[in-house]
Amino acid sequence: MVDRESLPYRDCVGLAIFNGRGEVFVGHRKGITDEHAWQMPQGGIDEGEDPLRCAMRELYEETSVTSVSLLAEAPEWIYYDLPDDTLGVAFKGKYRGQRQRWFAFAFHGDDSEIDVLTPGGGKHKAEFDGWRWEKLSRTPALIVPFKRPAYEKVVEAFGDIPQRFA
Repeated sequence: MVDRESLPYRDCVGLAIFNGRGEVFVGHRKGITDEHAWQMPQGGIDEGEDPLRCAMRELYEETSVTSVSLLAEAPEWIYYDLPDDTLGVAFKGKYRGQRQRWFAFAFHGDDSEIDVLTPGGGKHKAEFDGWRWEKLSRTPALIVPFKRPAYEKVVEAFGDIPQRFA
């Protein structure tokens, strides 16, 4: 049995990408058939890497998108814990969950720029097998249940952004 309290959180970023209608990008996690397989892009911060730079890197590696501008940064780190049955297994057993720095971006490109199947022209492993635009307020219902409280905090942090596009 793994002692949860002895494990650190993995530092990572999360990205809410807003289109011109105030909807956010959600990707369908590759190979997952569960109804809660949708999520916004996210990824681990490399040692010494600036979180904003990491966000731009992860966005490109997961979606091929570069046509964005920063709208906001969540005011604090957002945490989630892994469920007991994946503790000691997920993240190679090294972490208890993630500590995420969330950023909101405006997408200025055309939808054709988005490529989740061969991101970066095929230079990066596909994390998603599909995508769509969704209302930010609906994202907690789309994510795996153990991440739902984190997504509720993202909605709270960026909830005023869709009104800017109205």
